[in-house]
Amino acid sequence: MPHDAAREVTASLLATVEAPLEPGSADAPQVLHGPGGRVLVQRGDTELVVRELDGEGRQTRFPAPWPRRYGSVAVAPGGDLAVFAGVHALRAVDAGEPTGAVRWEIRHGCWSAAVCTEAHSSFSEYAEDPDHDSADRGSAAFSPDGSLLWAHVRSAAREETEEEWLVLDSTNGTVLGRAATDTVGSGSIHFPHPDSASMGLTILGGEENSPVLWGHWDGATVTIRRFDEEVLLDVSPSGEYFVTTDPGQWSLYLHPVAEDGGGSRSLGAEQVVSGSDGGAADRERWEYEAAFPYDDTVVAGFEGKNARHWLVEPRTMSVRGRLGYPFPVQGAPHSAGPGAWYTVSEDGASVHLWTLPREQ
Repeated sequence: MPHDAAREVTASLLATVEAPLEPGSADAPQVLHGPGGRVLVQRGDTELVVRELDGEGRQTRFPAPWPRRYGSVAVAPGGDLAVFAGVHALRAVDAGEPTGAVRWEIRHGCWSAAVCTEAHSSFSEYAEDPDHDSADRGSAAFSPDGSLLWAHVRSAAREETEEEWLVLDSTNGTVLGRAATDTVGSGSIHFPHPDSASMGLTILGGEENSPVLWGHWDGATVTIRRFDEEVLLDVSPSGEYFVTTDPGQWSLYLHPVAEDGGGSRSLGAEQVVSGSDGGAADRERWEYEAAFPYDDTVVAGFEGKNARHWLVEPRTMSVRGRLGYPFPVQGAPHSAGPGAWYTVSEDGASVHLWTLPREQ
């Protein structure tokens, strides 16, 4: 359906939440979600702040073991444990005042963009080295029940570095399973599935080395399905489907999680716009982020400063309408769990949580 024929649906504002840290000294705030509710997460150079968005609004601060440019972080569903995925190690930090205690640490191969075969024991060993300052990075994520931690890491230091996907016991860091990813990534992002035994992983590494990996842990072995040249965007609330785009951002793709769940479907950007304004369809690209807030609705946007978001019906991969907002919003829609998505304000100082009106 071309955009000039699509009906407009106005999103309903659930809440606006101020970021706890100054935008200039911290990453953009994020909303994470799990069985215990939604939390606002923001990473600074010296601390991680986690604020409940449901319930009492409790706020927890974790001391950061290294500056934010040296990796990423995962937060347990209960908000009582944070795992910092760094250049040389995974470090689990308990919530606590005034400082959090290290619960466990697992060292791995160095993520330096330059070949580094050192088995680092601490951040201080490379804190002043420019090659490590621009290091690649892995990532980690907790299963929804909090029992498992999935982590994308470099294997133990050697001349030819390899990358692995680990499944760990989140309480003590014991490695339960591992599998080679056969990738050369510069970064990665995890996407939890409602079933704690499954996890999605998108690895960023250029068009030819940018796969989506879908992992399953059966208690003994990690098995992986691979989707080459795709970027994972979100998983449906039921866990039946996940949505991706290609590195060129030309199309959205819907994949069933179950291998016998049927074929994949796609929606090209050129199918959404009419192209009547002098070839605008050739310039449209999907964002690298989207939300899957309902089993029958994907919220996806086109690149550009001014947000243009669309409601996509996943089973037919067709446009149901264009999203409107009660005030201008910026950037891509981000997943905020079942029934919601969020946008970040232009100055990075707040997030807006959205839902669809009851009749739409």
